[in-house]
Amino acid sequence: MEAIRKQATKLREQVARQQQAVFKQFGGGGYGGSDNMVTDEAELMLHQKLERLYISTRAAKHFQRDIVRGVEGYIVTGSKQVEIGTKLSEDSRKYGTENTCTSGNTLSRAAVSFSRARVQMEKERGNLLKSFGTQVAEPLRAMVMGAPLEDARHLAQRYDRMRQEAEAQVIEVSKRQAKVIDGSGNPDLFSRLEAAEAKLQDLKSNMAVLGKEAASAMAAVEAQQQNMTLQRLISMIESERAYHQKVIQILDQLEGEMSSERQRIEAAPPSAPPPPTVETPSSPPPPPPYEEVHINNMSSPPMQNGSNYDVDYFLGEVMFPYNAVSDVELSLSSGDYVVIRQVAKNGWAEGECKGKAGWFPFEYIERRERVLASKVTQVF
Repeated sequence: MEAIRKQATKLREQVARQQQAVFKQFGGGGYGGSDNMVTDEAELMLHQKLERLYISTRAAKHFQRDIVRGVEGYIVTGSKQVEIGTKLSEDSRKYGTENTCTSGNTLSRAAVSFSRARVQMEKERGNLLKSFGTQVAEPLRAMVMGAPLEDARHLAQRYDRMRQEAEAQVIEVSKRQAKVIDGSGNPDLFSRLEAAEAKLQDLKSNMAVLGKEAASAMAAVEAQQQNMTLQRLISMIESERAYHQKVIQILDQLEGEMSSERQRIEAAPPSAPPPPTVETPSSPPPPPPYEEVHINNMSSPPMQNGSNYDVDYFLGEVMFPYNAVSDVELSLSSGDYVVIRQVAKNGWAEGECKGKAGWFPFEYIERRERVLASKVTQVF
């Protein structure tokens, strides 16, 4: 009896060691997030490769989906910009063609040029958005939803399930071995153990084949994802680069046209604006000679604003500046006081200001009856 117990204990220890070896062989991390088994070094490397491929293809799929969503959002926003730009172009064209400005048509021509350039730019933007949709979004969307990726993922998932089934079968074989040891040579237990071992061997063989097939499919999908995504990004960059180059050409031409209009305005002689409260007098005719004025005006008093002035000297305040154009004329500044000695019939007056004498337009002067003494001293 003691010998039988020792033999049973020895068999149990042998089974335990076999179980530990089996669990060590089939233990380790599992594909798909579960604790699956690993049969040998080659299967372990295949399993790890599938895990890396699964992670890589999943990340690439998410990136492709992000690109598609971003491009679609860009298309929606860009379409709204095209709509706004087209409306601005139409408003500019309408002003340019229906302008009723009486001082010139410079702004009208500029508005028409702006409208034409804006139409061209919005057309280029529309072409860019169309290329984004057909050359970037659609191909990537088709790949995200395509059959190759789904088929490869299904193979990997089948491999994962088969691996879990093989793990369960290892446990079943261990149980059968324990029963054989405790069953004292029962032939049914031996046959069941052999069947379990045969099933385990089939699972291992099928798992190896399926793992290689899934790894090959996943690797092909990964390469396709990498190449396709890179090509679509390059295509998007090329389309956008071509768009900006065309827009720059349009803007350069528009800037040249508008600069010409601005130079035309700046080259025109500016007209001096009149004072805010007093109407600016018109330019008088050239001043007469001293002799002629002295003879013709001795007997007739001068006139200003309907009032008769005596031939005696009087003071006048300069209301508008005047620049002399000849030696006989007198330059005046606004606010100066002039001693007026005579006034000609043609609108010129002769007098003295700041120690200088000469002719000046009488309409630029207003008579002053009372002037401060400090102002009078400035005349001489």
